[in-house]
Amino acid sequence: MKFKPILYFLCILAFFNVPMVFGKNISPALTSPDRESPLSIDEIVQRVEKRYAGSGFSARFVQESVLKAMDITDKASGKIYIKRPGMMRWEYEKPDRQIIITDGTKLWIYRPEDNQVMVGKAPSFFGEGKGANFLSDIKLLKKNFFILPGKKGRNDHYNLKLLPRKKTLDLTGIDLSISSKTFDIVQVITTNVYGDETRITLRNFQFKQDLEDSLFSFKIPPGVDLMQLE
Repeated sequence: MKFKPILYFLCILAFFNVPMVFGKNISPALTSPDRESPLSIDEIVQRVEKRYAGSGFSARFVQESVLKAMDITDKASGKIYIKRPGMMRWEYEKPDRQIIITDGTKLWIYRPEDNQVMVGKAPSFFGEGKGANFLSDIKLLKKNFFILPGKKGRNDHYNLKLLPRKKTLDLTGIDLSISSKTFDIVQVITTNVYGDETRITLRNFQFKQDLEDSLFSFKIPPGVDLMQLE
């Protein structure tokens, strides 16, 4: 059974719909085979912050979502553009064309094949670190989450586990996979209490781009169906 990419994205938004904080007293060291000495969690986060300190970046993404109760698994892919602070543009290319845009205040979801635009307020979907909004302001990691060592994965990656202080049905944890060479966040996995999972894999990063603000705004084409998101 297939479901459209908008459901993937709304699942991501739901997973992040909680207030969260960072536990500064948790900072064990993580090892990587290409480094002589281990790095603490604080050091890893600091290097990630430095990597994402520019005004913006773009990347290719593959998104896989699993709704366990409905036995639904499907994939979507496309390109993401990010500009600090809070601006995001997700261009879904497969399986259906779709564009999700926020300028930090407004949200547009355009489905050209359905001749439909959904409009809402960005804080309702991206506020307090919801969605993948921390990619547009990486310092939200330290502000909004407890950060722990993650599950052991590939030897050339650091793996971190993000835990919300206030547990909800929507979110039980977020797993980050970070390149130990470049400190790119190459994978984000969110899970909820029902066992649903959304996995976003990122590649082909391009940093230090001078992205125009117009890329994060949307002019509604004439004749499309307009829907308001609550």
